[in-house]
Amino acid sequence: MFQSFDDLSDPSCGAPHAALLRAELSRRGLDGFLVPRADAHQGEYVPPHDCRLQWLTGFGGSAGVAAVLADEAAIFVDGRYTIQVREQVDQDVFPAQHLITEPVSDWLSTRLKSGQKLGIDAMLHTVREVRRLKKICQEAGAELVLLEDNPVDNVWKDRPQPPVGQVSLYPVELAGKASMDKIAEIQSAISDKKADACVLTQPDSIAWLFNIRGSDVSHTPLPLSFATVPAKGKPSLYIDSRKLSNSVRDALSDLTNLAEPGDFVGGLKTLGERGSKVMIDPALAGIGIADAITDSGGTLVEEQDPVLLPKAVKNDAELKGARAAHIRDAIAYVNFLCWFDEEAPKGELDEIGVAEKLEEFRRETGVLKDISFDTISGAGPNGAICHYRVSRASNLKIPLGKPYLIDSGAQYEDGTTDITRTLAVGDVSAEMKRHYTLVLKGHIAISTAKFPEGTSGAQLDTLARIDLWKAGLDFDHGTGHGVGAYLGVHEGPQRIAKTGATPLKPGMILSNEPGYYPAGEYGIRLENLEIVTEPEDIPGGDRPMLGFETITLVPMDLRLVDVALLTSSERNWLNRYHEKVREVIGPGVGAKQRIWLENATKEI
Repeated sequence: MFQSFDDLSDPSCGAPHAALLRAELSRRGLDGFLVPRADAHQGEYVPPHDCRLQWLTGFGGSAGVAAVLADEAAIFVDGRYTIQVREQVDQDVFPAQHLITEPVSDWLSTRLKSGQKLGIDAMLHTVREVRRLKKICQEAGAELVLLEDNPVDNVWKDRPQPPVGQVSLYPVELAGKASMDKIAEIQSAISDKKADACVLTQPDSIAWLFNIRGSDVSHTPLPLSFATVPAKGKPSLYIDSRKLSNSVRDALSDLTNLAEPGDFVGGLKTLGERGSKVMIDPALAGIGIADAITDSGGTLVEEQDPVLLPKAVKNDAELKGARAAHIRDAIAYVNFLCWFDEEAPKGELDEIGVAEKLEEFRRETGVLKDISFDTISGAGPNGAICHYRVSRASNLKIPLGKPYLIDSGAQYEDGTTDITRTLAVGDVSAEMKRHYTLVLKGHIAISTAKFPEGTSGAQLDTLARIDLWKAGLDFDHGTGHGVGAYLGVHEGPQRIAKTGATPLKPGMILSNEPGYYPAGEYGIRLENLEIVTEPEDIPGGDRPMLGFETITLVPMDLRLVDVALLTSSERNWLNRYHEKVREVIGPGVGAKQRIWLENATKEI
């Protein structure tokens, strides 16, 4: 399922859809309802069947929530989408609020009245979130009503069908560990927490555990499903049987008890009736899951999904695959950059054409499974929209004299890639070079960081921003996210961000992507993927330090670098990085592209 450039906004959403929903709420005796951008799995990528927020408001971003009351409504998004939400959503119907600084909880606390009933879909709101909502309602004298069905579904007349993408087995030579061994590892973690079983709601956790991949959502090979894992005995996998071929069904039957998704709640109730202590992740599991267990007699053990950390720490086979995927991807990218430098100065390229061309070069590898997310192809002011999604309606020609931002990635069976480059098109100003170089300095600071065991991403995040801060500048997104092994391009719990609390461990893969976005002008972001390396002694030091291995091997655009702003060590990093790019990628490209590469990576 590759990228579509259709405009996903629906002219009938906004006021007409809000009116339909309000009528349904009135029929049910509800005074309000929350519509999150979420499905029952709480994943980043939501199938069309569950895109209720987009149906209601027109907003197509990956995070947000709408609050609908009888006489007022609002939509809440984070800093990545402050521009996009105003372009896609009717602000007279759903005024935009900042999800972090103006959260929905604050908005509700000043509007809910005594005796009112606020409804939520119990499967779409996590245990942790519902606790906050209950407190708000109690303080207002209102009631939080947990619904087993969703009012939006009753009025969404042309709602798509649930996905039934085929499931495939993931080879153990790429996974690096057999599923039986992974199950034993997770069962040991469950026992350590004094639990009898664990509920898994995240499809990527389930895919990793059972060494399977699927095709239910865009750009990420996930089989939408639920699982329960007992401390002893066979797990249960709740997955639509239409997704399983006979061979896949036979292989999975050796590992797990197979059941339909409709049986999932019944399975939870059975655990409860046995008096089981059941581990759930309160940040990921819907309150409907927790209630099914406790209402039938079970006890909750609230812990982080036990698969998250083992999945994040890649084994040798996964790291080998990631390195191979990045070399293959870099060869395709260098071919693309050579083409771009020939064509862009002519002034005829547009955002869609460039994104399609990059995808074409990746397809020519012969092993591309999918792109890993919709390419962010941002010309001029569109580049200033952090998570811009180009459509045929928004498509701009790439202007001369401004930076052009392209953030893209690929899914290969041996690894997932994610890279952002900002490219000069024609002559760019000294101010643009200054901004680019400040971002580059932050990128280098992360790449060269040394840090002791136990260091979290939050402790490193400042390194990427300090030179921007000194100039009175900043960016409104995290510096880096985790990346999966032929799984999600965004993976937790590891991240480099102000809120990145998880200690970084050797084998984790993270992005390194500081940026700067002057609104209405252009965007700058530089992104490589990094592997956290094993602790090493430093001459003269008294303790070993972790660091990063950069696995993305694509030139930075030297035409945008103000060399005078770089320290000697920063220049040395850039020269050594480009030297490695030449050595590793040069043999894989043609003669014409090799000449381009030599020039693009010349020493400064």
